[in-house]
Amino acid sequence: MLKKAGGEISAPVGVRIAQADFPRPFEGGLEYSPPARGDWNIVHMGLLIPQSHQIYFCAQGCLRGVVQTTAEMDAMDRLSWAYLCDEDYADGSMEYNIIDSVAEVIKRMKQRPPCILVFLSCMHLFAGVDFDMIIDELEGRFAGIDFVKCYMTPTMRFSGLAPVPTMYRQMFVPLRNVEKDTKSVNIIGYNWAFEQSCELVRMIKNAGFTLRELPCCSSYDEYLQMARSAYNITVIPEAVSAGEELEQRLGQKQLYLPVSWSFDKIKDNYNKLCGELGIQLPDLSPLEDKARQALADTAKLLDGRPVAVDFVASHKPLELCRLLLENGFNVTRVFIDVISGEDKQAFDFIKENYPDVELFPTADSSMRFFASDEKTENEYLAIGQKAAYFCCTDYFVDMVGAKGLYGFDGIIKLASQIAGAAQDRKDRKTVIQHKGMGCHSCL
Repeated sequence: MLKKAGGEISAPVGVRIAQADFPRPFEGGLEYSPPARGDWNIVHMGLLIPQSHQIYFCAQGCLRGVVQTTAEMDAMDRLSWAYLCDEDYADGSMEYNIIDSVAEVIKRMKQRPPCILVFLSCMHLFAGVDFDMIIDELEGRFAGIDFVKCYMTPTMRFSGLAPVPTMYRQMFVPLRNVEKDTKSVNIIGYNWAFEQSCELVRMIKNAGFTLRELPCCSSYDEYLQMARSAYNITVIPEAVSAGEELEQRLGQKQLYLPVSWSFDKIKDNYNKLCGELGIQLPDLSPLEDKARQALADTAKLLDGRPVAVDFVASHKPLELCRLLLENGFNVTRVFIDVISGEDKQAFDFIKENYPDVELFPTADSSMRFFASDEKTENEYLAIGQKAAYFCCTDYFVDMVGAKGLYGFDGIIKLASQIAGAAQDRKDRKTVIQHKGMGCHSCL
């Protein structure tokens, strides 16, 4: 007779932040992935390089997700793949199998791409494949194509440089060392173009600098022009490794000006920017006042409605929660698995001043019961797709990685989005299933 092991399984109970430990408030174990798909993966990121083509070499199970992602983006003409078999490990010819496969893909193309991203998997690393030899051989055979080493290695999430920071770094490997224009700046390692209304963009352009962003590049030649910039601005921690590599290889100065929801840190960013570029810091007080007023107006509109935030919405979700709490919002739930070092100050502040805020994991296997155990629909206003899913609400801000919101302008726009979300229902089941928020989807 079959017998269920472990007794009854129920949805996990959240932990009050007053009792939460930094940096991991929850124990690890068997993981669960909720059906909120708006986050970006390495497929989306690689396709930001204009006119590039991706070739994946991995097991069939891994390929399934890659192909589905690319198909949903309606970009199958930019993807090729080959899958590994057991016999590939037996004859010692794995490197030449990869080389020959890439050559066959190129042979069948009507027009050769200027750049090919070659992705190897965990299995190749376990087998000790010589990736450098593969790239050297391909470059020798196909002059005029930039071949880039890329990795689909989820087993490396907790050791060495994780897959996403690695991908941001590799995305700029084709940039060559050219003469620098001291009046030009890049924003690198970010998936969305900044709004033209953002004060960061306006400060740079008003000072006569050229601003380059990968999501704005329409051709491979335009992408290569990013090598001319004297400065690289990085705004998320995952992009810092890319900035460091470019600073060492191309001499481009990295300015780490992270996305922040703190008024003081925003002003610190702009002080640093102006000091490095040698430009005049404008009077930001009217924008700061406007941001505070926008938050106050939106908090009044919500009138105490409970708010939930998830870690995918912003790289510093607890800093975002602190901003909302200090400006009259009733934040009661935060969905987060690990607290980053950049969020510790906000964690400590909320722990001391708002001890009843509850933290919930998103990856714990028992979280698959959380949404079904919710007693009411649409009670919460959610910021982020995972928060919307777990809280069973159609009233949510559809935001991933802050999605281009930056500085005081970003806070003003966020307040507007929260106000809009509180009044206009979304079909969450349709919205959150689309992979790569902001990417073209054929669904």
